[in-house]
Order: sequence, then structure tokens, then C-alpha cells
Amino acid sequence: MSALESLSPDEQLVIKTVRDFVERHVRPVARELERADAHPEALIETMKELGVFGLAVPEEFGGTAVSTPCYVLVTEELARGWMSLAGAMGGHSVVAKLLLHFGTDAQKRRWLPRMATGEVRATMALTEPGGGSDLQALRTIARRDEDGGGYVVDGAKTWITNARRSQLIALLCKTDPDAEPRHRGISVLLVEHGPGLTVSRDLPKLGYKGVESCELSFFGYRAPAEALLGGVEGRGFGQMMKGLETGRLQVAARALGVGRAAFEDALRYAQQRESFGVPIWQHQSIGNYLADMATSLSAARQLTLHAAREADAGRRVDMEAGMAKLFASEAAMRITLDAVRIHGGHGYSTEFDAERYFRDAPLMIVGEGTNEIQRNVIARQLVARGGLDA
Repeated sequence: MSALESLSPDEQLVIKTVRDFVERHVRPVARELERADAHPEALIETMKELGVFGLAVPEEFGGTAVSTPCYVLVTEELARGWMSLAGAMGGHSVVAKLLLHFGTDAQKRRWLPRMATGEVRATMALTEPGGGSDLQALRTIARRDEDGGGYVVDGAKTWITNARRSQLIALLCKTDPDAEPRHRGISVLLVEHGPGLTVSRDLPKLGYKGVESCELSFFGYRAPAEALLGGVEGRGFGQMMKGLETGRLQVAARALGVGRAAFEDALRYAQQRESFGVPIWQHQSIGNYLADMATSLSAARQLTLHAAREADAGRRVDMEAGMAKLFASEAAMRITLDAVRIHGGHGYSTEFDAERYFRDAPLMIVGEGTNEIQRNVIARQLVARGGLDA
């Protein structure tokens, strides 16, 4: 049974709808939009109409929540067309999950219905200029107002996707800088754009064009008390670690989409291009590339779907999501490089998409926790769990 066949008929229809959208509307314009680094406003609007931004929001809040395997396959389809579109809904979905798992009733009612339609788009702000993957070393501080009615935030964040166009930011910050251990002083604030918050600049990037990645500066920014996710301080680190399980599955699925696009283009090209009187796939070196690409994709998809199913079963999946993200992203990097090799000189030309896939692939290696961090997570969990389950 294929991954698609294992889904319900309604979820199969969701995948088919997204696939049709990608074929008809995304692939014909992706190269031009990427080259211009143009924000894909029209495509984002269509994604809103299709309900893509509500896939992590239950029906009671106006969404069409799907299973995690379905969510993974939707992400793969979007990334196959243009990885930036998958990025446009990735952090949004993580914030929706944070609200569902940890938000107060008032926070859910305020944000989730508008997030489901895409009227409100959300992102998360974790990384800092001096911290990287060490989230416990945060320097963004949220201190209580003197009257105790809210927080005053000072600090900086970097590499924040959709920072200019998101109306809601899940900000990881320290509400108790002196707490020991450090993670007990970390909280998540649900903040909006306003005085004291500046989007200071858009970062120039190798790939992942069209969707902005920005630096944020907080200087005397005031957030009300009800902005505290869940209403209790000091729980933000655990909340965000849970959210990152979804985030890492989403990044693994993005890698699947980019890798699949590169493989499909390479397979097609290898059947059309001839050298020495035969299609180049018949040359053993090219055929071996194709065989390895397909095998890596299949293995990466199984790892990702396994982690997705475990998540839906209510199990902790930091190790499984880390494995999926690690393997799928490294596979995508190899596959996109091999696609360039198969295309030869055309693989280096911007007239073909192979070079775009090759530029997009490294993001999944360093994003949502570097692969070096994933290996640390996996090793810790192997020891804690006593190895792999049989």
C-alpha cells in the first residue's frame, strides 16, 4: 500500500488538490519568481483558499485538521513545486500546534479561527544572532512591567521566516534570566507587530527565495500578560521542543519534496538526453545515480512517515523526527548534487531547475536545528530509551 492509499478518502483528496495546484499554478512560475526573489502573493492567496493554512487547526476552530502523515505529504507536494511555499506554511503550523497543545482557551479562540483561514499568518522566533542552536542561551529578556500587568521585551532574533508578513510571532524568551537550570526561566510570548518591535532587515540567501528571512529587534516592546502561552511562566522550552517535533517533520518533508523534484527532473532528462547513441540512463554511471537517488528518497519517506504516525499515536518523537530530518535532508543534498551531475552543463544553468534544487537543499540541513544537533538528540534518546525498539 502506498503512502497515499493509507490515508482516508478525504485526505487523499487534499493531497490531489494540492498536487493539482502545484502542477497548474506553481511549477509554471516558480523559476521566474525565484529568480526575481519575488514574494508569491498570488500563490499564497490560493493556498489560503485551499485551506492549506488550516491543516493543523481542528474543525471547531474553522480548520480542516489532517493526520500528520497527510500534513507531511502536503508539505512534500508544495516543496516539489517550490520549497519556499512549504516554508510559508511551516512555522505557521508549528504555532497552531503550540496553541492547541498549550494555549489557554482564550488564546485558542482569539488566534486559531483566523489562522485557519490564513487571515492571520504565524511564525516563530527562536534563533538569536549569538546563540544559534543553543536555545537555552537566550538573551532576549521579557521582564514584568512594574505594575505586573504585562512584559517589557528587549533582545534580537534572526533568520525569522515570514517576519514581515506574519501577524503573530511565537517568541521564545527569558522571563527569569537567573533561573537554574536555565530552561526553567524560558517562556513563549504570543506577540504582534507594534511599537518597540522592528524588522531590521531581510537576510540575503543562497536559496529559499521569495519568502523573507529577517532580523527582529525588540527594544522596550510591551506585551500584555495574556500573551504568555498557556498563562504560566517557565514552560516555554518544553513547549517549543514539542513544537519542533512538528517543525522537524515539516523540514524532512520539504527535503523529500526538493529531492523528489530533482530526481524526477533527472530521470526525465536521462531518458531524453543521448550520448554515444543511447539515452544517458543506459550508461552505468548515470543509471547508478538514478538508482541511488530513488532508494534514498524511498528510505527518507518511510522514516518521515513512521515518525508522523508515531506522533499521531501520542508518542514522544523527538528522536524519530530528528532521524527523519537528518536522513531526508542529507539525502536531498546528495540527490540535488547528483541531479546537477546528470544534467551536465545544463545543471549549472539557470535555464534548468536543477541548480535551484541544489541551492534550496542546504537549508534543510541547517534549519530547525542543525543536523549536528539532530545527532545529539538521537544519541541522547538512544541512551535514555535503552536503544532502538525491535
